[in-house]
Amino acid sequence: MPLPTHSNRFILSHPPTDLPVLSGPSPTFSLQTSPLPSLSPDQVVLKTIFISNDPAQRAWITAGLDPARLYTPPVLPGQVMRSRNVATVLDSTSEKYQPGDLVMMSMGWIDHLVTDAGNVDRKIEKVPGLSETHFLGALGLTGLTALYGIRDIARATGGETVVVSGAAGATGSMVVQIAKHVIGVKRVIGIAGDEKKCRWVEGLGADVCLNYKEEGFREKMVEATPEYVEVYFDNVGGHILDFMLTRMKRFGRVAACGAITQYNKGEKDGLKNWFEVISNRIEIKGFVILDFIGAGKGPAAVGELVQAYKDGKIKLGDENETVVDTKFADVPKTWMMLFEGKNTGKLVTKITDGAVQGSL
Repeated sequence: MPLPTHSNRFILSHPPTDLPVLSGPSPTFSLQTSPLPSLSPDQVVLKTIFISNDPAQRAWITAGLDPARLYTPPVLPGQVMRSRNVATVLDSTSEKYQPGDLVMMSMGWIDHLVTDAGNVDRKIEKVPGLSETHFLGALGLTGLTALYGIRDIARATGGETVVVSGAAGATGSMVVQIAKHVIGVKRVIGIAGDEKKCRWVEGLGADVCLNYKEEGFREKMVEATPEYVEVYFDNVGGHILDFMLTRMKRFGRVAACGAITQYNKGEKDGLKNWFEVISNRIEIKGFVILDFIGAGKGPAAVGELVQAYKDGKIKLGDENETVVDTKFADVPKTWMMLFEGKNTGKLVTKITDGAVQGSL
């Protein structure tokens, strides 16, 4: 098979303040094509196979964002939209990688890339019975976020009750399993957006999962938490976080992982129950996985998650992820599914077309 001669990529063209737009005179992203350079010594040619979709990506592209207030450099206009990818090596002048190897790298929304071998994160070692896509989710940064957040930030222990919002999402579904089956907490209560997702979350180990879109949700949460809760793992922010402050036990802990309800709002919702934090001495701690990775704890933690899967404590399979076959030109459309609640577990883009020659 001949090597590609061009690379297609999506760049950020118009940073959004609200929901990103994919068409019209000022689209959030623009598709560009450029020639691929020839290989130099110790380089590889990579072809994207899978792209990770993460709510945090929305925060990286917000218009008017002060870089000093973000935990990672934002994506600037004219830059390739950032993402973690699983790619295959098409050609190599490096001793470290051979054609056919599957690798992990923060390539971004790009179909082909020539890069130094040292820029590649690592080669993916297959785990029998598991798709390599799980290394973008449950066995990658998503799973590490869940482990770090529930164990180190929230400090959940046996005998405690844990509530998880976004429990059918990539991170939340792993928090449910780690809390119940690895840490061994007494009770796990999930929050999700429809009945089918709630039943799936209960199948992962949640004692009960409540549909926040259903009438009577708040009353049902009160009934499910008569003695209040020690830990709340928050993936959504907004009104659910505000309500959960009223259900926290004195000296309870909130692990603030995400705020997907706020990402596409120009004007953010305020918290009406903030006095609960003071009155009940509630600890709220935000965190990002880069702190954990930067401390060199990532490889060992991935090993823990793999072992938990092998021991049957964590369920991984097709139901833990939503893999969407996508032509490269439609990559942004698949990403937007994150904000429409259409995915169960990790949302992964699978690129189904090969190199596109010339301009699109």
